[in-house]
Amino acid sequence: MSIPPPIIVSTLDYERLAAVLETCEYGHPVASRLEAELERADVMEPSAIPPNVITMNSTARVKLESGEEKQLTLVYPKDADGTLGRISVLAPIGAALLGLSVGQTMHWPTPSGSVALTVLEIVEQPESAGELHR
Repeated sequence: MSIPPPIIVSTLDYERLAAVLETCEYGHPVASRLEAELERADVMEPSAIPPNVITMNSTARVKLESGEEKQLTLVYPKDADGTLGRISVLAPIGAALLGLSVGQTMHWPTPSGSVALTVLEIVEQPESAGELHR
């Protein structure tokens, strides 16, 4: 098994995601993995987040192992809408995206096996746009 790449999470995202995890029912298939990701994350103030990192409400262009490229926005569960490319942080791919930087690849288990995705570009990131409380 490969070592997962390091991830960065803002203090604001960390606190909000911890609250989301408290509301998840026991045995949620992604919640325990997301919790483990938060525990290993480098947590920093929103103003210190590098512009090449996927944070909550960031839009990124990613490449799946199939070679398909997608533009996805990482959102909280209540804001998810697959038809608009708004993926929940509690979906396997959403949890895998959190905290990744441009150029990093993450392998993540899914109900049908696993997925590998590589971050190609950050299209929009709230922190780099000065939206530190979004």
